[in-house]
Amino acid sequence: MRKVIVSDWVSLDGVYQSPSGPEEDPSGGFRHGGWSTPYFDGIAMEWIVQSISGSGGFLLGRRTYEIFAAHWPTAPEEQQALAEPMNRLPKYVASTTLSAPLTWRHSTLLRGDIVDEVRELKQDDGNDLRVIGSAGLVRTLVAHDLVDEFQLMIDPVIVGGGKRLFGDGFAFRRLRLVQSRVTSTSAIIATYAPAAG
Repeated sequence: MRKVIVSDWVSLDGVYQSPSGPEEDPSGGFRHGGWSTPYFDGIAMEWIVQSISGSGGFLLGRRTYEIFAAHWPTAPEEQQALAEPMNRLPKYVASTTLSAPLTWRHSTLLRGDIVDEVRELKQDDGNDLRVIGSAGLVRTLVAHDLVDEFQLMIDPVIVGGGKRLFGDGFAFRRLRLVQSRVTSTSAIIATYAPAAG
């Protein structure tokens, strides 16, 4: 059985919105896009390339899928270490508003009950599935105990507003630290798993 791993960048106050640039997700009047880029160093790049290239596929919500589908197929040469696996590996998209067929290569629209679909995907052989962004999807997966790990790059910045990965409505849960690493920019790359009991 393969794992479902949530991989995201969060600020110290839990914001995950638009970490890479102002155009990524300005919804709600968000004005701090790109808050994560000053903390991206060689350690962070190694982490993300290994995470993406070692994945068995990606679980994405509609908004994250649309952002990625607009960028990765035509990403510049300097981003090909990430673009190549993003374009090559399967993408499973949770959406009630998109229609099949999806335009980004190797993308499949999940039909029916998302929880059942993800349970079935976890039973397949192969490398682990990664969820990037997609806070609504994360909320659903956590509520049904389908997330096996959270791999987070926690940046030493307080954004002060915006979409939070773990917003209101999550049930109380305990996690345990599996591993952690501090980058040269004082960000922490940490892996958490559900704690027993």
